[in-house]
Amino acid sequence: MIGSTGWSTPEALRAEGTQRRASSPVKTLTELRTATGRDPVATIAASNAERVADLVPIRIGRMISSPFAFLRGSAAVMAADLAAGTADTGLHGYICGDAHAANFGFFASPERRLVMDVNDFDETVVGPWDWDLKRLTASLVSAGREAGLPDDECRDAARDCATGYRTALAELADMPLLDAYYLTTDHSTLEHFGIGDLADTFDRVRKKAKKNTSRRVAQKFTQRLEHDAWRFSPAPPILVPLDSTEAFPVIESLDGYASTLEEEIRALFGRYAVVDVAHRIVGLGSVGYRSYVVLLHGNGDEALVLQVKQARASALAPYLPPVPDQHAGERVVRGQRWMQTVSDVLLGWTSIDGQPYLVRQFRDMKGSVDPTTLRAGQLDDYARVCGVVLARAHAQSIDPRTLSGYCGAPDTADGDEFDAGFAAFAVAYADQTEADHAALVAAVTAGTLPAVTGI
Repeated sequence: MIGSTGWSTPEALRAEGTQRRASSPVKTLTELRTATGRDPVATIAASNAERVADLVPIRIGRMISSPFAFLRGSAAVMAADLAAGTADTGLHGYICGDAHAANFGFFASPERRLVMDVNDFDETVVGPWDWDLKRLTASLVSAGREAGLPDDECRDAARDCATGYRTALAELADMPLLDAYYLTTDHSTLEHFGIGDLADTFDRVRKKAKKNTSRRVAQKFTQRLEHDAWRFSPAPPILVPLDSTEAFPVIESLDGYASTLEEEIRALFGRYAVVDVAHRIVGLGSVGYRSYVVLLHGNGDEALVLQVKQARASALAPYLPPVPDQHAGERVVRGQRWMQTVSDVLLGWTSIDGQPYLVRQFRDMKGSVDPTTLRAGQLDDYARVCGVVLARAHAQSIDPRTLSGYCGAPDTADGDEFDAGFAAFAVAYADQTEADHAALVAAVTAGTLPAVTGI
């Protein structure tokens, strides 16, 4: 666990996990208890207060498209429900906070090798590991239902996810410590856990990801003007170029951002020149928060595109012990570095007009799988892979020997109970999500909340 000191034997660490399971049984941990007096529509409406008002209808329009889309955009709703649970293993470390099935994908390591990992950390925080696994398994059931799969196959996917998580922890617990730390979740690692039905899909996504570079972004979203200068091409409301007055604070903030980089990367970044800035809507949960893309040139027409994205307090923070004040962008960066096997070398943070922002490369060989398009066997494989990736991420800040002791060894009754418990929770919360989604649709129909669809 974070901040733990001293050395303990592997046997003692596993025993600690077993003892924690006796104190907080899996059956109690995975029992669904929703927040008292919950009103998901009110929670969604309250979360719009800090967003750009003109963009809120786009966010709501995306959320009403399906229960899975609602779940993706409602981290605050689920956080309140998870906090209503009475059990806590006491094993806290860095968690994603929004580990739904669409927040895993491929990206480039500094060595330009594709790895698969968690790829969204807006809600990252130190908290209970099970909150991530519950959100992931519930999202798999929700995605499977949107894909038209029967409920038993959706439940199987959630169970396979829990099995993958538990199995990966058991292997990490037995590995030499440095080997476990160096382990990256690339294609060869994932094949070890069985991705036969997903192989073709992964190959297609990986090939597409390799082409998804700053150069490709520049080719797609910019145009060359007559005076031989590149500018973003307007595509409102998704992409809106800024005039010089609006762009100045963003450009000025890059000096502060550079100071958060490692010295050698800061020197490299200093060789680029800013060419243009635009506002670009991204994601689902982030719609309404300010998010800029900055076009820079290096050698000749070499393009580098950065995303400068507004950061705010984690949706999970109100339900966890208070922590010292921290720049929200820095919080995201710290959580990402703790959890990912490798991270973007240009990852940093800054402030614009007193508001915190996260800075990173935009689409640096990124690729993802849409879980709502997967067939039964494919969803099982994807679920198992996501479980493995999440286990590796948690094992950075929570000792895998203790966590594995709680989860149960492979091929044991304790392990089977763990898998079944999380699968049952996933189905129950997917049912709750459908009811919450219906409530949001009703609010839109009644005119309580504005929505714009198709964007």
